[in-house]
Amino acid sequence: MRLLRSTAVVGVLTMASRVLGLVREMLLAAALGAGAVTDIFLTAFQFPNLFRRIFAEGAFNSAFVPLYAGKLESGQQDEAILFARQVMSVLLTAMFVLVVAAQLLMPWLMYALGPGFVGEPDKLGLAVLLTQITMPYLLMMSLSAMLSGVLNSHGRFAVAAAAPVLLNLTLIGILYLSPAEGEDLALHLSIGISLSGIAQLVWLFAACRATGLRLTLTLPRLSPGVRRLIVLGVPGAVAAGVTQINILVTSSIATTELSARSWLYYADRLYQLPLGVVGIAMGVVLLPTLSGRVRAGAVEAASNAMNRALEIAMALTLPAATALAVIPVFIASGIYQRDEFTPHDAIMVGQALVPFAIGLPAFVLIKVLSPGFFAREDTLTPMKFAGVGVVVNLVVGLALFFGPLGFAGLAIATALAGWVNTILLAVTLHRRGLLEPDARLLGKLPRILGACAIMAVFLYAADHYADLVRPYLFDSTLLTLLVVCGAGLVVYGLAALVTGALRPSEVRAALKRS
Repeated sequence: MRLLRSTAVVGVLTMASRVLGLVREMLLAAALGAGAVTDIFLTAFQFPNLFRRIFAEGAFNSAFVPLYAGKLESGQQDEAILFARQVMSVLLTAMFVLVVAAQLLMPWLMYALGPGFVGEPDKLGLAVLLTQITMPYLLMMSLSAMLSGVLNSHGRFAVAAAAPVLLNLTLIGILYLSPAEGEDLALHLSIGISLSGIAQLVWLFAACRATGLRLTLTLPRLSPGVRRLIVLGVPGAVAAGVTQINILVTSSIATTELSARSWLYYADRLYQLPLGVVGIAMGVVLLPTLSGRVRAGAVEAASNAMNRALEIAMALTLPAATALAVIPVFIASGIYQRDEFTPHDAIMVGQALVPFAIGLPAFVLIKVLSPGFFAREDTLTPMKFAGVGVVVNLVVGLALFFGPLGFAGLAIATALAGWVNTILLAVTLHRRGLLEPDARLLGKLPRILGACAIMAVFLYAADHYADLVRPYLFDSTLLTLLVVCGAGLVVYGLAALVTGALRPSEVRAALKRS
């Protein structure tokens, strides 16, 4: 299976999940807008969701997949299944203890998660309650991540990638059908989050059974394989989840300014769409590919896979980042502005979206470069670089937030931290001889940038004249935005063909089965 084809399978399903997620955010913005209740609900959702992203979007797999796949490749099918059972039992026990402890300690944890709510008993009490309700989602997602790693190792990428759709469908259903408003609606949504976690776990467990994998619980014990997983997994989780950790830090600080937490979240959701489709999908597929080639001693083949992953990632990410940076307010107003979400909110989201757009290529590159370490069972180095990124994010974020830039400074700090982490990863891989950009990659990057520049000029002009087009599209800002973005994509595609950034023959060859 070629890399682009496998990435496309995961990417399409991730795209479906992210599009549904965007629909969810549109309904949430219309129902709650950007205010105190939204700030509280998003804080309650983010804490367990942080672990979902760290586990489900590559970090757990970065340690588990090489160990599990290594047993499969050496013909030890029974040993691999036993290892998975042992991991599942230990993981269930550890996460259960963590969830219960977090629920009991939540009144004190909220001082770190939402310092802006401290001193206001009503806000603090609601934040504690909602976060306690959503915490079981962490347990379900941890187990789901392990089952996804098993399925990915057996080439069942699609089944695992489809699971997050259930979360979005659940919350969309509540937002669309529930008559509740304000705090009551936030309560219903929090309950729905945990219920969706159960649904995802059942879905993945059934998929494992259908694949012929009999995963049952055993008495939890720290076998040599489990200990090895812990040694690799803890630093890997920190490294692969660095973007989410940075967002958690900035979001915590943002609770001290009314609505800032909401503005940052809505901006974050917009760039998460290309990040999920490209970066996360690429990382999920690239890790087992690199692991297999490294174990086989095919260093040149592994380097070629890394180069093609970088090429594909930038060809897909840079135009998305360009659009988010050139027409941020147009995008925010077209997607979110209705009912409780005001034009002022759209402007504020646009202010945060520009630095996030600048950081988007870095966030994607982190997902692409990290497997170069994980495939060689080195999770400590990326963790160190992730730590540097967190420090940069915290120091710069605090300086800018309490300085002249306010909440937009938090977005700038997150983007800067992403680029610092990316540069450290790339330089280290190059020094170790694990990343050698070939002539094809070096030739494609400036051509991709040139195609993006042409698209940027088009989008800037289209934004300026959008009001003239809107009356012909039912006076809908959303439809106008979709038309403009669709036209921009066509312009980029044509420019990429003219500049040689994309060649039809290369795309056709990459999509063919081996």
